[in-house]
Amino acid sequence: MHSTQTRLRHGALTACAAALALLATGCSKASADAQAGDCRDDGHWSGREQAAWLRTAVSFRGTVDGAGPSYEDASVVVRARHTGDGRVLCQPLGVQVEFWTLSARTTGTETSSVMRYGLSADGSRTRTVGFPRGLPDGQDGICTRILVAAYAGAPLRGRELPRTTRDLAIAGDMDVRFGTERIGAYWLLPPQNPTACTPDRPTADPSPTRSTTWDIYHP
Repeated sequence: MHSTQTRLRHGALTACAAALALLATGCSKASADAQAGDCRDDGHWSGREQAAWLRTAVSFRGTVDGAGPSYEDASVVVRARHTGDGRVLCQPLGVQVEFWTLSARTTGTETSSVMRYGLSADGSRTRTVGFPRGLPDGQDGICTRILVAAYAGAPLRGRELPRTTRDLAIAGDMDVRFGTERIGAYWLLPPQNPTACTPDRPTADPSPTRSTTWDIYHP
């Protein structure tokens, strides 16, 4: 009799424990669903999907017509952006804002990274990155233009780096190519000194190789 009662109590405890486990699992799932409902799940986004989200958040300000004496008032803005249902991203997106100088040389267009600024964005607040100081303005007679891009993920490497498909003097945004789908937005600024970028003007000899990259990361 005692053994039977023990088995009954043990069975009841086992059933109760199973019920509690199912209840806990249900509560945990409901909690996770509630959290996901407050934000947009981007954990498995491809580079193209990240770029598509970033494309609608990025804008460029200042020196729009290329007529300013410098780039000191120009900036890249990653605006606070919510999706159509009002949700921000569940996981902040790593964003790189990078600046290059493009110079016309006898060997072709020379591209040099000037600054790369890392930040994170989830659409909850606006981030602004000013143009670096001391960018060349072409007053030295060399046709030099500035390219800026905002893209998702790791820094560009090798074949991902930008190139131009037309003469630098007449190239536009559509003549810039990147070897990656991660580019959210980019802008090839007009020359600050248009007389240095006339198509019939002789190009300059290649400059000595030097590193001018600034790598700054702010999560």
